[in-house]
Amino acid sequence: MQPIDDFPSLFLQDRPMMDVRAPVEYAKGAFPSSHNLPLMEDGERQAVGTCYKEQGQAAAIEMGHQLVQGDLKAQRVEAWLAFVAQHPDAVLYCFRGGLRSRISQQWLSEAGVDLAMVDGGYKALRAFLLEQLHARLQSDPIRVLSGATGSGKTEVIRSVDQAIDLEGLANHRGSAFGSTGSSQPAQIDFENAWSVAWLKLTARSPGPVLFEDEGRLIGRVAVLPEFLVLSKGSPIVKLTVPLEQRIQRICRDYFQDAYQRHRAQGEDVALAYLDEFARGALRRIQKRLGGVRFGQLIQCLDVGLVDLANGRGWAHFEALIALLLSDYYDPMYDYQFAAKAKHTLFEGNHQEILQWLAQQPQT
Repeated sequence: MQPIDDFPSLFLQDRPMMDVRAPVEYAKGAFPSSHNLPLMEDGERQAVGTCYKEQGQAAAIEMGHQLVQGDLKAQRVEAWLAFVAQHPDAVLYCFRGGLRSRISQQWLSEAGVDLAMVDGGYKALRAFLLEQLHARLQSDPIRVLSGATGSGKTEVIRSVDQAIDLEGLANHRGSAFGSTGSSQPAQIDFENAWSVAWLKLTARSPGPVLFEDEGRLIGRVAVLPEFLVLSKGSPIVKLTVPLEQRIQRICRDYFQDAYQRHRAQGEDVALAYLDEFARGALRRIQKRLGGVRFGQLIQCLDVGLVDLANGRGWAHFEALIALLLSDYYDPMYDYQFAAKAKHTLFEGNHQEILQWLAQQPQT
């Protein structure tokens, strides 16, 4: 069976991919439709790698067969067969499309299943996606959605077909308070998912893609420098929302929703989570806030937690948010936006922006 080298089709069709690399390799980076079903586990791979360096390929192959044989081999082949039964259009890959891919392919063939392998393996797929992403950042048109903290930019992004939600791909809201409570993807996974998303949009429509205005980091995931350069000179759509609505949205999205999720484990658990989350976020920006403002915010938090424990509502959390916006986030946003305000194409609220975007030619 010929190795597959039509990489665009693999990603456009979301072909399921059986990644036979070791778990440690998979954790460093993979693809949105991939599943890790290793030929060798981490310790086995390490032992074979050491043998290869010291004794050469033949000895390493022999060691690999000794380490993965009998019931262990049968278990791994059985897992592969189950995956293929669930995903008949699957393909497989290892790191370079070499020995591990061929051995996996051979073992499957002996079990009665022919499965195509990816030409060049993970390395070739990763190079393709990275090349595509860099090329688009050099040539493809984009629009940048700007707006003050709490204006609901992500809601607009997710309501537009021709848009990419980088914060969604990064699993982070992009500020000191941006943690979602679950882990972020590896940097390579983020870049791969970004490239795949853009590949799909380009295949569907040549029009400008809408991105949220981002800084260098989204949590611990880095946005490519080329994107920062491109976004500084690209047309801007500015989202404007009244302050009170922004306060209410932030309180709901960052505090109330999390509180309700954790209440299932008990009131004390929910309060402890809010305390740790908010206090940790404030400490991360303590130096930039200054001692006086930091103290005021901590006092709001302390009183707000007592209020919640006694059923008195969210007023002090709203006061904390209002103080953060007026004394920290809004001045920073106004300063940053002033440098690129001349690129503003349109300004409006959620509905006005969605209506305006819908009227724009997709070319």
